Amino acid sequence: MLMDPTVQEVLMDITNDEESSVSIIECLVKGKTTDEEIAEETEVRLNIVRKVLYKLYDAGVASYKRSKDPETQWYTYSWKFEEEKVADIINHKYENFSREIEEALEFEEGNMFFVCLTNGCRYRFEEASENNFVCPKCGGNLEYQDNSAVITELKEMMQKMS
Repeated sequence: MLMDPTVQEVLMDITNDEESSVSIIECLVKGKTTDEEIAEETEVRLNIVRKVLYKLYDAGVASYKRSKDPETQWYTYSWKFEEEKVADIINHKYENFSREIEEALEFEEGNMFFVCLTNGCRYRFEEASENNFVCPKCGGNLEYQDNSAVITELKEMMQKMS
């Protein structure tokens, strides 16, 4: 699971690209449960291990159970990696991306565009006609832009995702 580039991307987003986060997560998945065990195994400072674990916890991809040592009265945190939550995050990102592609496709199909050849600004037909097909930013002429290639690309992206 951790070898999947999408999973790695999600985990790097969660941990803000903390360089040691992959080794910490691998250690957690292998069954090391306490922050001390993980720090010892990975040779990463304990405060960095805790920082990464709490970021994972805040995102919901790690959980912990707290227990009290009867002799020292200190708390020990036993951590667990929640693989299902990572899958949920990926599905959510996929759904958002799919919706964005669909909205972009509707926008492209539902509009006619004109572009300024001087500065590249793009305007819908309504905006271009209100300005007599003259760019409001630079005064250059606006020319029709064929967006069929954009529409084709968006349709291909949607097919790949389904």
